Amino acid sequence: MLVKTNAIVLNSLKYGESQIIVDMFTEMYGRLSFMQRIPRTSRSGVKKQFFQPLTILSIEFDFRPSQKLQRIKEAAVACPFVSIPFDALKLSIAMFVAEFTSYCTRSEQANRPLYLFVENSVRWLDACTNGFANFHIIYMLHLSHFVGFYPNLDSGVGKTWFDMRSGCFTGSMPAHNDVLQPDEANKIRLLMRLNYTTMRLLSLSRSERNRIVEVVLQYYRLHQPGFPEMKSLPVLMQLFC
Repeated sequence: MLVKTNAIVLNSLKYGESQIIVDMFTEMYGRLSFMQRIPRTSRSGVKKQFFQPLTILSIEFDFRPSQKLQRIKEAAVACPFVSIPFDALKLSIAMFVAEFTSYCTRSEQANRPLYLFVENSVRWLDACTNGFANFHIIYMLHLSHFVGFYPNLDSGVGKTWFDMRSGCFTGSMPAHNDVLQPDEANKIRLLMRLNYTTMRLLSLSRSERNRIVEVVLQYYRLHQPGFPEMKSLPVLMQLFC
């Protein structure tokens, strides 16, 4: 069945001399992998540059559910970037976000709200001119809403500990170590209430930001078994002050 949909590139891997395997998160079918030939001539309509992480494409392909690798018939950039490829800070964040999203959506079926969240987030990052140092943190926290383990933000009196296993705030320390003490729990509670526009109101040092990233990754690993180590993390942790 010939279909046309928007898709976000998550990663690509060279296969042989003139082909790549591309993992994408599509608006219509969720996570799909494609085998794509990259012609040597610049006249080709499908170019290698199309498959950089987080590129938003409009693709047409013959969807065959029984095949592990689909084949693209036509592709075009749906939203040309104006800053991400040319800004070292944004590019490093984008690489991390693409890798993180790739791991979070490995078995994701069609999920249009999740797709729109990712696409709108990428568009925001590309369009913003400043105040994006906390972008990846807000992205990670809010993506949990779409994959099934968004923290319970119950603000009841005395609930100052955060139990990462249950995803809930509690009034006392649980009988395990996967817990955030009140100071860090309160910071997570605050971050969950911020969005891309308001996140600049919270000033974080590099060490504070990196600690939050480690905590959020730990939270994902508790709820998504097999979540691997992030290859792009060491670069991300050197950004900003």
